[in-house]
Amino acid sequence: MPLSLQVIYPVGEHAHFDHDYYAATHMSLVHRHMGTQIQHSVITKGLARGPDSPPGFYAIATFVFAGQEEMDATMANAGPVLADLPNFTDT
Repeated sequence: MPLSLQVIYPVGEHAHFDHDYYAATHMSLVHRHMGTQIQHSVITKGLARGPDSPPGFYAIATFVFAGQEEMDATMANAGPVLADLPNFTDT
């Protein structure tokens, strides 16, 4: 049975998130180091809930794997991807 992993980047009062870096650089790292087992991925950007309120999240990344074994194999290669997080967010 397929398995999905969601990575949620919540909005915080003093947090930042660089959408351009995330899309152009970070996701390239994800696919380079972890992409062989990812069957499908979707990145969604958070939208404001109203004119005076921020979105609840900056982005949600969803990755679909064939199963637990494939996800575990992918996560074993996550070091460079995790090390890149401070380059686009502190959330």
